[in-house]
Amino acid sequence: MKNTFIGAPIERREDLRFLRGRGEYVDDLAPNGVLYAVILRSSVAHGRIKSIDTAAALKIPGVHTVITAKDMPGGPPIIPMRLQPLPEFKPFEQPVIAHDKVRYVGEPLAVVLATSAAIGEDALEAIAVEIDDLDPVGSREAAAKNKSLLFEPAGSNRSLVFHARKGDADAAFANAPYVRRERLKTGRHYGLTMEPRGVMAEWDAAKGRLTVSGAAKVPFFNRRILAKQIGLPEDSIEMIENDVGGGYGARGEFYPEDFLIPFAARHVNRPVKWIEDRRENLMAMNHARETEADIEIACERDGTIIGLRGEVHTDMGAYMRTNGAVGARNVVQFMAGPYRVPHVKLDSLLWMTNKTPVGTYRGPGRFESSFYIERLLDMVAEDLGIDRVDLRRRNLVASAEQPYPIASVQPTNANDQYDSGDYREALERCLTEIGWAEKSKLQGKLIDGRYHGFAVGCFVEGGAAGPKESARLAVNDDGTITVFMGSSAVGQGVETVFAQIAADALEIPMDRIRHVYHGSTNTVSDGYGAYHSRSIVMGGSAVLDATKNFHAAIREAGAKKLGCDASDIKIGEDRVSGPGGKSFALAELAGLTAEGAFLNHKHTYSYGTHAAHITVDAQLGEVRIVDYVVVQDVGRIVNPLTLRGQVIGSLVQGLGGAMLEHLQYDDHGQFLTGTLADYLLPTAGDFPNLRCFVTDNHPSPINPLGAKGAGEGGIVAAGGVMANAVANALQSFGAQPRQLPLTPTYIWELVQAGQRQAAE
Repeated sequence: MKNTFIGAPIERREDLRFLRGRGEYVDDLAPNGVLYAVILRSSVAHGRIKSIDTAAALKIPGVHTVITAKDMPGGPPIIPMRLQPLPEFKPFEQPVIAHDKVRYVGEPLAVVLATSAAIGEDALEAIAVEIDDLDPVGSREAAAKNKSLLFEPAGSNRSLVFHARKGDADAAFANAPYVRRERLKTGRHYGLTMEPRGVMAEWDAAKGRLTVSGAAKVPFFNRRILAKQIGLPEDSIEMIENDVGGGYGARGEFYPEDFLIPFAARHVNRPVKWIEDRRENLMAMNHARETEADIEIACERDGTIIGLRGEVHTDMGAYMRTNGAVGARNVVQFMAGPYRVPHVKLDSLLWMTNKTPVGTYRGPGRFESSFYIERLLDMVAEDLGIDRVDLRRRNLVASAEQPYPIASVQPTNANDQYDSGDYREALERCLTEIGWAEKSKLQGKLIDGRYHGFAVGCFVEGGAAGPKESARLAVNDDGTITVFMGSSAVGQGVETVFAQIAADALEIPMDRIRHVYHGSTNTVSDGYGAYHSRSIVMGGSAVLDATKNFHAAIREAGAKKLGCDASDIKIGEDRVSGPGGKSFALAELAGLTAEGAFLNHKHTYSYGTHAAHITVDAQLGEVRIVDYVVVQDVGRIVNPLTLRGQVIGSLVQGLGGAMLEHLQYDDHGQFLTGTLADYLLPTAGDFPNLRCFVTDNHPSPINPLGAKGAGEGGIVAAGGVMANAVANALQSFGAQPRQLPLTPTYIWELVQAGQRQAAE
């Protein structure tokens, strides 16, 4: 029966309860006596707080209390970095509530607790806030001048510079026969989730226990932060996930509300619930992606890449948040993508501005860096008169070169290498599936009023962040098995895929896995959550280890029951057998449990190719996708059905960032895109012609499953591919997109500029 479920296209178990309306989200929780929290947020981007007067708000019927920084003994706690916790970031970390200065529109100033959210919102209007305006830092250019400082003691608006290095780039460029330099930039957008965030906290004073619902992504890490901030032992706090409508890297990090709501519940000794509205979500949840690159590529005349060098400026917003440095590091570490680049000298400069702080969003840094390298490659191909597909073939890392070292990054001392794969194989498959040889002959042609464009781009996706993941198996009263996970569920379908892995490892039917439980910090000894495409590799491998320990525990228990050696015990589907025909039902061992873990400090790298066929209306700047194909190799496929959903879902998000989504501010730091009428998202009608093909031809050598992370590959190459497709469609106008998103206005402006240049 072994290996019958891994690799099978099994429909998601969790979907049935969602489709029946039986999911349980934080807003579904309504314990007796609950108070509703509403947060007063700053309308000023940069200023010194003079006073916050809550007296009038407290007189409103239904308002229980108003909490400000002065209610926190010792002052508001500071939220620490989760990833890259460098000492240089300490001066720029965020307090849970503003107390001396405000640094972005949306920063919390006070928390109103009321008997309804509506009453709480009315009370916000009665709070009198006096803030002395300071000059806003509205861009990275303004930040670099250091005329107005977000953090005066730091003496600078630059928090850090990441240095990515490989080989000797300066020497390589000095002798290069061809060099091209470009300035390119990506827009600010983020991982908008289906429903906004929410937190509910309940304090049991008698037991000294705090229960926090609404945790996601990294509940164990968040529990450690909260325990330290609120002065409780970790085991006195239970974090419960609940269902969420996607995470995308943004949801589930430790935000100010993750302290404010538990603090409020303990402060008033009543349950407190906070549910974010969409405007709050747009201006308070982590932003991402805003970068500008000034980079050079050096090549031989035959197109062989010699090196990359330059600077990337990253807009970090007002504070360094828990995972905010990841994208800024990745954009220089992975700019070479899947290509063989022997010499790299890239710096990422992190600038603090009066905007919402940034964090990760699906494919952090890789979406941006792929746009940069893929645009450069098409420009190189045009300059050198080389076919753009042949240029990529020539420079892709070969299978024989794996494992392939990439640029190291300081000051984090990040050294990494790609683990396995045949990148050219994925390229050729993608070209075949889209019919490149014939269809690309339409390149640049005007047919029925629309210009046809084609583009191809290759990518790598990192996964399997360590250092550890945990899992536990237990026997239920009816002899079925429950799997408890340290990994989190943020929409990836883990209840299904972990059941497949466990059923195969236990050699039992999948329906014998009654439940995969991922919902509480009380169920396993430790957990590391869901990020960096790690769940299958780390969590799945932990399930394998737990299964081994579980079988050993059953044999030991069976030997005691049947009076034999553990080696004589045989474990069946629902019975345990020993010598002489003796046996008993597995249900008799109800409560037996065993935990396992997988420790790992290496990363996996899935990879693949995108290809697009688009048309452009040059008069309107409107783009339509005729066909879009993604081919991705993921090492080993656990469930091709859920995997394809991940690829297509992430591709749609990538296309949204490439074509539509743009979080905008004015020069005074005022947020301009506060509704979904202003911040445009892709709908089903926007991108109907998307296809993906997933393969598992090259397993990863670093984990027992051979799997690689695969939740982000669809998003990584979308920006570069769409920009190249537009450039190629509008080649008769000399259009060269140098920024994202590719809005109709921007495309129209490129066309107009081309026409003016031609007229001159």
